[in-house]
Amino acid sequence: MSYDRTKLLAAAQSRGDQHYEEMGARLGVSRATAWRLWNGRTAPSVNTAAAVEREYGVPARQLIARTAA
Repeated sequence: MSYDRTKLLAAAQSRGDQHYEEMGARLGVSRATAWRLWNGRTAPSVNTAAAVEREYGVPARQLIARTAA
C-alpha cells in the first residue's frame, strides 16, 4: 500500500489550511503526525483517516492505494 498525500493537501488547502500545523489542529493530531502526513512520511491511522474524511471529505480509499506485491 502507498499513501498519496496530494489529495489530502489539496483538500486541506481548499479549507484554508496552508501549513501542517493548521491541518493538525483541524484533525486533532500532534504536530509531529501532521508534519509526517503533510510531507508524505507516514500514512494516516484509521482514526486519522476518519478525521480526514469528516473534516475534508476525502475517504481513506483516496489516500491509500494498493500496490502490486
